[in-house]
Amino acid sequence: MGIKESIIRALGGSLESKQLPSFSGSNASVSYQKVGTDHTRKNSYLDFAEEGYSQNAIVYRCVNEISQGAAAIPFKLKLRGEQLESHPLLSLLYRPNPLQASVEYFQSLYSYLLISGNSYALKIKSGATGVSELHLFRPDRMRIVPSNNYMPKAYEYVINGQVVQRYDADAINGMSDVKHFKLWSPLNDYYGLSPIYAASADIDLHNLIARHNVNLMNNGARPTGAVVFNPRDAKSGISVQLTGEQRRQIIADLDSRFAGASNSGRTMLLEGDFDWKEMGLSPKDMDFLNAKNMSARDIALCFGVPSQLVGVPDNQTYANVAEARLALYEETIIPLARRVESDLNEWLLPEFGEGLEFIYDVDEIPAIAERRRRVYENVISGVREGIITRNEARERLGLSDVEGGDDIYIGANLFPLGSAKQSPVDTDTSKSVDQDDMYESIMAGFNEEKIETVDLTPTDEMARNATRALEWRKEYNRGGTSVGVARAVQLKNKEKLSAETVGRMYSYFARHEVDKQAQGFNSGEDGFPSAGRIAWDLWGGDAGKEWAERKLDQLEAE
Repeated sequence: MGIKESIIRALGGSLESKQLPSFSGSNASVSYQKVGTDHTRKNSYLDFAEEGYSQNAIVYRCVNEISQGAAAIPFKLKLRGEQLESHPLLSLLYRPNPLQASVEYFQSLYSYLLISGNSYALKIKSGATGVSELHLFRPDRMRIVPSNNYMPKAYEYVINGQVVQRYDADAINGMSDVKHFKLWSPLNDYYGLSPIYAASADIDLHNLIARHNVNLMNNGARPTGAVVFNPRDAKSGISVQLTGEQRRQIIADLDSRFAGASNSGRTMLLEGDFDWKEMGLSPKDMDFLNAKNMSARDIALCFGVPSQLVGVPDNQTYANVAEARLALYEETIIPLARRVESDLNEWLLPEFGEGLEFIYDVDEIPAIAERRRRVYENVISGVREGIITRNEARERLGLSDVEGGDDIYIGANLFPLGSAKQSPVDTDTSKSVDQDDMYESIMAGFNEEKIETVDLTPTDEMARNATRALEWRKEYNRGGTSVGVARAVQLKNKEKLSAETVGRMYSYFARHEVDKQAQGFNSGEDGFPSAGRIAWDLWGGDAGKEWAERKLDQLEAE
């Protein structure tokens, strides 16, 4: 190996310009050059999974952030608008197959989709129960048989070049026992485009810099150099050339004595006509750190993940990590989940009858609960001030209209404008005029600026109760409203509350004290935890009730 080759090896490859990937063939394979090598990639999924996901920390984090977030979104099943608590389809989605539960299955589905741009699901039917199992195929083992139009003719499961199983598609609508989830591609009619493909140049650069840093440390954190040898004949003084064997022997000797981290700082003794010439650039000169961060930001950009969430410094405008995570859900995770939701409704639900609808319950995502809470408080304020009607407020909250909800109300008692008639009870929230009066009387006269001395931080017991209630609600799919969930998130995180929120808590517990008498409220009773118990603990439980009463006394004293 010559000096030039040694330098390239130390750098982990040359710094030559990269050749971008290009599609070739119906199997969505790619062929492009690795940075600094002559190796050609043959299979997109294998290379994307190995060099993209497995060997790049940024890709790994982006894929996991998106797939885990999407898989954790709770879902509902509705029949003609009415939510179902139990159904064979719900059982199937909670346990798609004997080896995978819901979260693991959907995380795999989303991960395949992000790495490959394609994900394939198989439904297994049984004569008695319809669809009994759902499975996933590794994307590189699936091959689409094209038809004479844009629809697939069949799907083939291929291992070692042999077709193991063929699944024919309907010639009219293209439906099959296999569902192909894919990201849009401008270059292929049948296969999706992976974000890794778009970020391939930046991934190669990021990996190259990482390998360079490792090699640099292995070489004692010293730049690459060259040993210059200019031997001359002792009699004639004419320069002579080394033989190939002499070159190899010299390089082997230098490597054994001076290369590696264990030889760091060791003095190099050069005799005769030998000289050392430093040839490498320093990390500062090459600005590797900045280049690595830039490539990391571009990778995160391709996946739609704020760079803050992958540990890359950036001049993002997000005030904190919570805002960045909210952006991740709203701009990336939820749109991706909606694509899968739509495909499942089209492919799977007809097997179980008409009128069914699979819905991701995005309102239950903790990351957006705080925003939902602010929206709720804003629309309620608009109703109280006579700006919007109750039905307009309900529309903004995604709720259906109620009778009498088109009147404008003003004042604390919520009388219809121009009428002495009391407003009807809001059946959705079970909040009457008297209850509104209770809340208004609680908050009357409180001045936020004069009560800063009162500590309104929730207690540890309130946080534990709220955390447990959120877990119950997810497990049993009952209890509480979006407002209760938002309150539970505040308590779980032990956020300092406002005097207004304390008043709302006091009002809630006063209205719902009767729920404690219902069956299933206490541990050991049938139906435990009841919907009322879950809702009660979302607001902090007994500890929250005692705390709200105590804090109101302190506020009044101030």
